[in-house]
This record gives sequence, structure tokens and C-alpha cells, in this order.
Amino acid sequence: MAAILSLSASVAIGQEQPATPAQNLPSIIVTPAETRDLVDRVVASGTLRAEEEVQIQPQVEGLQIETLNVDVGDKVEAQTVVAKLSQDTLQLQRSQYVANRAKAEAALAQYQAQLVEAEASLEEAQRQSERATRLASSGSVSASQKEQAETALASATARVETARQAITVAEADIKVVDSQIADTDLRLARTDIKSPVAGTVSVRNARIGAIASGAGQPLFTVIRDGQIELVADVPETDILRLKAGQKAEVSVAGSDRPLSGSVRLVSPVIDPVTRLGAVHIALDDDAAARAGMYGSASIVVQEANGVALPLSAITTEAGKTTVRKVADGTVEMVEIKTGIQDGAYIQVTEGLNDGDKVVAKAGVFVRDGDRINPVEETSSVSN
Repeated sequence: MAAILSLSASVAIGQEQPATPAQNLPSIIVTPAETRDLVDRVVASGTLRAEEEVQIQPQVEGLQIETLNVDVGDKVEAQTVVAKLSQDTLQLQRSQYVANRAKAEAALAQYQAQLVEAEASLEEAQRQSERATRLASSGSVSASQKEQAETALASATARVETARQAITVAEADIKVVDSQIADTDLRLARTDIKSPVAGTVSVRNARIGAIASGAGQPLFTVIRDGQIELVADVPETDILRLKAGQKAEVSVAGSDRPLSGSVRLVSPVIDPVTRLGAVHIALDDDAAARAGMYGSASIVVQEANGVALPLSAITTEAGKTTVRKVADGTVEMVEIKTGIQDGAYIQVTEGLNDGDKVVAKAGVFVRDGDRINPVEETSSVSN
């Protein structure tokens, strides 16, 4: 009886032995391939600047600044008078030109009267010359009298021509004075210094009492339409992925939320020393930041919804991208194709389905066909 019990026990122990190898399988952390929203971004930083700065210079030299109508931070409309120059000198010049014109008009009237007199004398000289010619042919007057009549005719003709030339000169003098008056009127109008565009005054160098000069610093600088932008430096490896119109989020100091914007333009050149290119990002809300601030931008290059894995689960070697897929505890090397990258995740376009599990750490040494004890990750990889 004891022998039978001993044999039964031996058989039972022999039946339990196959479970031992399963307990010795290596425990490997696995992660699932999951469908998620992915955003491919380019991150860059730079300085906020005015999109376009318009400098306001005086168009009249040498006049004193009389009044200032705006200051830094003021918003102006196009053609707003921002400063006025003294008009005293120009008004005096204009009065002198007006007097010169009156003098020229009087001279013109005198020359016109002389022309009328000269033309009358010419008519009389013509009649005398014709009469002397007729009488000379009949012998009634001497040859010398005929010559005197002809000389008087020539003299009268010359006086008419001289009067006409004098009138032409007088009319030209009036035109010169008119142009001088028009020039003075234009300069008087330009004593009102106007902003050519609407925007925000960012710099004011003008001072009351100073002499305006176009060769010095601009009197005012205006940010056109108040528009500012982030000029960010992007590595040459990323700049070809960017284009105008792409959405961006800009973070600046002092703001608890990112500012929305879009790429306005991408520089066509790369700095040969730094290997960086400039990207200009226009802000949707210009009042939420100030020119000169430091900012960083996250530019959205592409968006997708698809199966994704953590980057740590992927191996790239010899031009192939692979993962260690785990099914029923068995490892299988699978070649995949990838898409866009979003932080620590990358899109898998071919090779895996939603829910497939792979070895979480690509560096773990397991071979194709190995049996493992898969262990689910306790925490997900952050974006």
C-alpha cells in the first residue's frame, strides 16, 4: 500500500514539473501601439520686432519745431499731423514773392503799352515809306528822302520786335515768380509733419525748439498698423519644412498663455556661420506683446491621427526601422514605416495595428522567436 502511494506521489510531481520553465521566462516591459492625434512641430526662439517701421522725417529743412502732437505709445491714423514747424520765415518769403509778381505784372503792362505805341509808329513808317517810294519814281522827292523813310521804317520795325521780346521776358518773369510762390506754398503745407501710415508711435526724437533736419535722426518712428512679429532662428535642417501660412503658438515673458500666430515669411538664405535661417511669425493679437521681448514659437508643420509608438520602442538600422512585436508571449521582429513625430511619439504608417504590443525598450536584448513574460507599462510616455 505504501509503495502504491509513493508511486502516485512521484507521478503527481512529474506532472507539475512543466510549469517550472514558464516561471523562469524573462519579464519584459511592453507597450501598446495606440491611435492618437499627432502634431509635427518645429520649435524656435527669437526676438519680437515691428513688422514694418516707418520713419518720419521733415520735408522742410532748417525750420524750428513749434508743436508736438503725439508721444511714444500713441496710436495715429494715416495723414495725422504729428508735429508742426514754424512758418514765419516761409510767410516772409511768400510776401516777397507776391511783391515781385506785382512788379513783374506792372513791367508786363508797360511793355505791352510800348508794343502798342511801336506798332502804331511802324504803321506810320510803312505808309511814309510807301509814299516816298511812289514819289521817288515820279521824281517828286529826292533819293535821300526815300532813304530816310526806309530808315524810319526799319527803326520802327526794330522797336516793335524789342517790345515783343520785352513782353516775353516779363511773362517769363511772372512764371518764375509763380513757381516760387507755389514752392513756398508747398513748403508751408509741409510744415505740418504727417504720419504717412496708421500705426503706433514707437520712438520720438523730436523736441520743441529744435531745428528740423532730414539728415539727422527721424523725428518719429511708427510701427505700421501696430503689427509686431517674432523673428525666430531655425536650424537649416528644419527650415525647408516651413512655409508661409503655417500656424504657430508663441510664448513670451509675462504671458500665462501662448499667443496664436502664423508664419508670414521664411528667409530664403541661411547664415553661413551659424547655419540658421530667420522665420517671421506674425501675431494675431499685437497688443498682447511688445517689440523687443524674447519669445519662443512652436510651429505646426503637419497634423495626423494614426497609430503611434514611443520612440524608445523603435530601432533604425541599415536603413530599416523595426520593432519587437509581442504576440502570445513570443517576440517577432517586424519592419515598420514611420510618419510624423510628436515629441516622444512617432506615427507608424505600416507594419502595426492599433492594440499591437511591442517591447517598450528597443535596447532590450531579445531575439526573433524568443519567449518572454510581457509586463504592461505602469505609466505612459509624456508628450
